[in-house]
Amino acid sequence: MTIRIAVLMTCHNRKNKTLSCLHALHQQVSIPDVTLKVYLVDDRCTDGTGEEVKSAYPKVIVLKGNGNLFWCGGMRLAWEEASKLDYDFFLWLNDDTILDNDSFNEILETYQEALKIEGKPVLVVGSCRLDVGSTDFSYGGRHSTGPVVPNGKIQSCSLINGNAVLIPEAIFHAVGNLSADYTHSMGDYDYGLRVIRNGNNCYTTRKYIATCPRNPGIPAWCNPKLSFVKRWKQFHSPKGLNIKEYIKFRKRFWGGQWIIFALKAYLKMLSPSIYQKITGQ
Repeated sequence: MTIRIAVLMTCHNRKNKTLSCLHALHQQVSIPDVTLKVYLVDDRCTDGTGEEVKSAYPKVIVLKGNGNLFWCGGMRLAWEEASKLDYDFFLWLNDDTILDNDSFNEILETYQEALKIEGKPVLVVGSCRLDVGSTDFSYGGRHSTGPVVPNGKIQSCSLINGNAVLIPEAIFHAVGNLSADYTHSMGDYDYGLRVIRNGNNCYTTRKYIATCPRNPGIPAWCNPKLSFVKRWKQFHSPKGLNIKEYIKFRKRFWGGQWIIFALKAYLKMLSPSIYQKITGQ
């Protein structure tokens, strides 16, 4: 029986990264009875990404965005299109994430092992290392206390980074698409928590399956070296904290405790140095 996987991607003016990601994807060690179909949203790139992808990888389905989709909107569009056909799994893949050549083998084996434990479908998030050859964690599964670093065994997690995530059709059917409440960030965290709320669980791969550097430096919205005006702007920006969506996220999963998280965020933005002294963070 053939396993059909739809790979979901979105991009905006990162042509070299997108092409490198697709190159690594197409270098995957062949797994018998597994087929892949890539859905890539070109969110009105001006650097020719979509055209070069079509030329280099003609089997990739390139969808056009309006230029304002950001990560969540682009991934929702790709998923909506892919869901029109029958797939066994969907794989989120960030275009800055470079897969190892045995990534699919590892992520599918993790899924099967977790499925035996749970007796029902699970979500599997791929663990990413910081650099090639490094053992330092960058993205993958997390708990509120910190990252779940791969240790050779499958491990459960409560939060997921969306760099490389395998979602079975049964979970998509039950939980749905990424929430339209989020523009760029928090959609991946939200989805993992929705999966758990639905009665399923999230697991991480036994080992690193990809490389992806962390976003550099202190987030602009709480960087003490930036002016208040710049911090305030990033505090509300889709690529910053996006405080309105952050509060919505906290309300959804933390109930009345959202106010504590909101106050901490405001303090961190208004006076990063005082926040650091109080919390040690």
